[in-house]
Amino acid sequence: AEYGEFQLLPFMQCSASDVCRHGVRTDKSFWLGTNIDASFATKPMNNIDEILPHISRCRVCMGTKYIITRHSFKSIAPECPDDFSQVWTGYSYVMVTSSSTSGGGQDLSSAGSCLENFFLPTFIECLGRGTCSYYINNLDYWLAQNQETNQPGMWGMGNVYSGLADILDQGVSRCVVCARNSL
Repeated sequence: AEYGEFQLLPFMQCSASDVCRHGVRTDKSFWLGTNIDASFATKPMNNIDEILPHISRCRVCMGTKYIITRHSFKSIAPECPDDFSQVWTGYSYVMVTSSSTSGGGQDLSSAGSCLENFFLPTFIECLGRGTCSYYINNLDYWLAQNQETNQPGMWGMGNVYSGLADILDQGVSRCVVCARNSL
């Protein structure tokens, strides 16, 4: 497979003593996954041709439009404000966490917090030893819908959504990415 400039760990650790280390064994990186079967029983993958189909592709384009993201806290995506046009709708993503204090997230005003597709797990984790896998202790955090409930607690805290239909209909908030029509 052709993978160009892709690296499992595209960063270095640098200290004040002018020493940098690339791919330290304890380093971790998180990559947006694809909707491929994410078996937790599979051994960690160490072959780039096996890993790449699990890592989402992106394209960065330069534009002249001002982009905003809006989150509804409901099962329906919000509308774009006046003088803005919809680019896409999606699901309101916040962050991923791993064992210990590892993880990463998105600024909720960025387009990266509005993922067009919803699937679990959302991220694949790669380790400094050159392996990638889906780990059962990784957690994805999504903005929740503001359910109108009479239960104690904030926004129906404690509710459990089981199965994709319940999660999408009652659990995860929807979002929209909008581009300004004129500057």
